[in-house]
Amino acid sequence: MKMNTKASTLFSTFTFLAFFHLSLVSCRKIISNPSGNGFTLDLIHRDSPLSPFYNPSITHSNRLRNAFLRSFSRESFFKKSSFASANDTIQSDIIPIPGEYLMKISIGTPPVEIIAIADTGSDLTWTQCKPCTSCFKQTAPIFDSKQSSTYKTIGCNAEECASLETSSCVRGNICEYQMSYGDQSQTIGDLAFDKFTFPSTSGNNVSIPNVVFGCGHDNSGTFNNYTSGIIGLGGGEVSIVNQLDKQIKGKFSYCLIPIPLQSSISNATSHINFGNSATVYGPNVVSTPLIKKEPSTFYYLNLEGISVGNKRVEFKSSKIASSNAFGGDEGNIIIDSGTTLTFLPNDFYLNLESILLESINATRIDDPSGTFGICYESKDGTIDAPKIVAHFTDADLVLAPSSTFAEVEEGLVCLTLVPAEQIAIFGNLAHANFLIGYDLVANKVSFKPTDCTKY
Repeated sequence: MKMNTKASTLFSTFTFLAFFHLSLVSCRKIISNPSGNGFTLDLIHRDSPLSPFYNPSITHSNRLRNAFLRSFSRESFFKKSSFASANDTIQSDIIPIPGEYLMKISIGTPPVEIIAIADTGSDLTWTQCKPCTSCFKQTAPIFDSKQSSTYKTIGCNAEECASLETSSCVRGNICEYQMSYGDQSQTIGDLAFDKFTFPSTSGNNVSIPNVVFGCGHDNSGTFNNYTSGIIGLGGGEVSIVNQLDKQIKGKFSYCLIPIPLQSSISNATSHINFGNSATVYGPNVVSTPLIKKEPSTFYYLNLEGISVGNKRVEFKSSKIASSNAFGGDEGNIIIDSGTTLTFLPNDFYLNLESILLESINATRIDDPSGTFGICYESKDGTIDAPKIVAHFTDADLVLAPSSTFAEVEEGLVCLTLVPAEQIAIFGNLAHANFLIGYDLVANKVSFKPTDCTKY
């Protein structure tokens, strides 16, 4: 999404679904010296019993179906973001409802806790702030910048404001940001510095001074009252990941528990790591290059093909390749933990589908909703699926049957790899039970098969 300010313009995507498929992030273990070993947070899926969004009356298949619908909206937004020119204002037609994960942090001195959507598809972190010209209702207190001794607005000529391609300013020398969405939701406010604190139940805190964020005074639309903003974990300059570069040296990783376990085991949580603790090493680790492309918010990998049993389908170049700022066809798929499904270019998907249909011995039935193209009858929520391997450059990933086929309603199991017109996204169902590490200095993403319930 492009950020406009009367003072600035910036590409940033709103995840409405988030980091890693929206959920609540609370701290599990935090090392007090982030420049040493790093620090680790819990990621609690939005459908977990620990999440404020949890609704025990909704069945597991309905939760999955809702996550899939959010994926289609997110894919639509990514498509617009990836193919807009640098001078275009990107607007989404999606409704910014909660994403897949939430993050709990504190801002200011003294620290004020906020719960926000953690999003690898967004850069700018923002939260609602007093005084409110217009604010949506939230359950937690709204941040009051006047009460923080470490809060400071950013001037129009500052480097941080320039990174938003500032063109002018309002209200004197204050850099103002503006984000708008296709459903007319918006957030407008001041770009500012303040101290961010990651709290731990053990009492050890990680406090980072002078973090750039948006202090939103005019926020309206369809935002949910359980959250107060967004934590930007994308690849752009103003993302938290790049702002904490000195502390975490461009490294973060996460380990996602399979969705069925996240919604049924109350004490099972996914985790996200920053700094040296995010390094993925040991046996069975494979790594693939992280491709630099525009918009820089997204994380691009190169998918060479997918195998079904002993048959391999080569990836056909899609329109996403043409947006590579460095030329060539590499970087043909976005890895995004905020999207549940995996999206593949239509021509590639059709070739893959034909091989899958030949390889599966089960009773095929139609999805009543028309959402999924390959569905089968199942009495126990599973089918005898063939081995599916995703071949990234230098990294082959064996995808678990539970990651590629899901029970979307009782007795109906469907393929969670779906066709897309222009964009390819490697979604979070396929991330489950991999420790996935991002190294933005070495420009690589590493995968290690891991039981994330024990990680």
